[in-house]
Amino acid sequence: MTRDQGTDEIMEVEVLPSTSGCNSKNKERSNKSCDLPWIEKYRPQVFSDIVGNEDTIARLSVFAQHGNTPNIIISGPPGVGKTTTILCLARILLGPIFKDAVLELNASNERGIDVVRNKIKMFAQKKVSKKEKKDVNLAKGKHKIIILDEADSMTDGAQQALRRTMEIYSNTTRFALACNNSEKIIEPIQSRCAMLRYGKLSDAQILAKVIEVSYTDDGLESIVFTAQGDMRQALNNLQSTHNGFGHVNGINVFKVCDEPHPLLVKEMLELCTQGNICKAFTIMQHLWKLGYSAEDIIGNIFRVCKNLPIDEKLKLDMIKEIGTTHLGIVNGVNSLLQLNSLLARLCQKAISK
Repeated sequence: MTRDQGTDEIMEVEVLPSTSGCNSKNKERSNKSCDLPWIEKYRPQVFSDIVGNEDTIARLSVFAQHGNTPNIIISGPPGVGKTTTILCLARILLGPIFKDAVLELNASNERGIDVVRNKIKMFAQKKVSKKEKKDVNLAKGKHKIIILDEADSMTDGAQQALRRTMEIYSNTTRFALACNNSEKIIEPIQSRCAMLRYGKLSDAQILAKVIEVSYTDDGLESIVFTAQGDMRQALNNLQSTHNGFGHVNGINVFKVCDEPHPLLVKEMLELCTQGNICKAFTIMQHLWKLGYSAEDIIGNIFRVCKNLPIDEKLKLDMIKEIGTTHLGIVNGVNSLLQLNSLLARLCQKAISK
């Protein structure tokens, strides 16, 4: 044949579709899986996968076993598993009808009274549909679940409307609220819910979840340091470092997180404890020239100082001075002069001991 070259060109075009029946779908799924944020890709699906706050998880497990949970409010800092816990509970209670019987809203985006009147009330009124596409009632003892994330961002009017909705639809619907500050939830709602409080995760608990990539020990310590007890922050920093550099070590982590390196901060504080003000000033000047803000620097000084191996009385005095400077920075006094003044006072405290 005289169309060898043409045939080859055609084959190059046609071979790709011929194998795409299965492979392209698999590749597409694989790519989607790779593109997922790790906080979603590795989100726990069952209680046993959740780390930290074991007592509260055990209490929710009892609710799940009995099959009848009350309205609940889970309060705590970001990234400790509040929403994940509620979703795990909903999966256990609702099983195959989970997707149809759960409404998840982020109250920080949808925080007005119209959301309660429209979305929440309409969902509470509707019947759950199964595969047969017929409206059916939930089995006896089962309830629809409405999840309100960041519920402390809801307006007072919306919370008042929600209070009434919780009363009216108590026979068919349960409400699960996640918030950072339970004091911003009005008392009538708090009195209708079981209150659960979550604390920050320990370094060991975060470390147990972030060891499945190429890393060094100082890299994992840096991930834990920057996370500050927030698992979401830890996974985001881990993914960013892994995607950006392919290897997780201390230098790469702090490049991604753009924070002052704690080793530099530690050296600076140790110089202060020795009364060496000139060298301490030099390190502070270096950090300032790197472009770190006063807020970044003072935050890391506080975290490093807490773990500094020095006399406890001196440590408390230093933390008090750091707190005073932090207050000034928050109020707008955020110049290099203020940070150098802090170092001078820390040296003075150390020398007077």
